[in-house]
Amino acid sequence: MLKAIIRFVVSAIVLMIVGYLVPGFSVAGFWGALISAIVIALLGYIVEAMLGQNISPRSRGVVGFIVAAIVIYVSQFIVPTIHATILGSIIAAFVIGLVDAFIPTELR
Repeated sequence: MLKAIIRFVVSAIVLMIVGYLVPGFSVAGFWGALISAIVIALLGYIVEAMLGQNISPRSRGVVGFIVAAIVIYVSQFIVPTIHATILGSIIAAFVIGLVDAFIPTELR
């Protein structure tokens, strides 16, 4: 349980940093970023359950990247503290993918 909490807090911090760096993507405050991290994780889980693990952003393929961008874009319609354009979602998915490459999910 503690590991999951730490994982979501780190994901929220990453979302806040990405929101600061990426034009067309913003998250309002830490609590908004935390809720966004949870929603993005749930949407990713649902997509992975429906389409299989090969579609996951963890697969590091182009399809996984596109799915991650779509999940980020769709999450703005669920969480009002996120604003993302299509290009902002694509850039955010790329930056988050880079962060995941250096800090794998298993370590968070």
